[in-house]
Amino acid sequence: MGGIGWQELLIVLLIVLVVFGAGRLPMIGEGLGKAIRNLKRSLKADDDIEVTPKEKQVETKSSAKKVADEEVAEAEVVER
Repeated sequence: MGGIGWQELLIVLLIVLVVFGAGRLPMIGEGLGKAIRNLKRSLKADDDIEVTPKEKQVETKSSAKKVADEEVAEAEVVER
């Protein structure tokens, strides 16, 4: 009593399939995967907070390139 069996999981899967449709399930799975990866990445990241005012910060070319490279790596490809 209290556990979820394979019958209940099958019913939930069928309801999800009816509500979202077979075409949207891969996109939902991809979104969940990205969310889990982002959560794991944020848990591993340092919690250092930059407290220097923006007007006093000096940005070097290498740090600007690093930020740009990170943004490109995290970019999402949208196909229509």
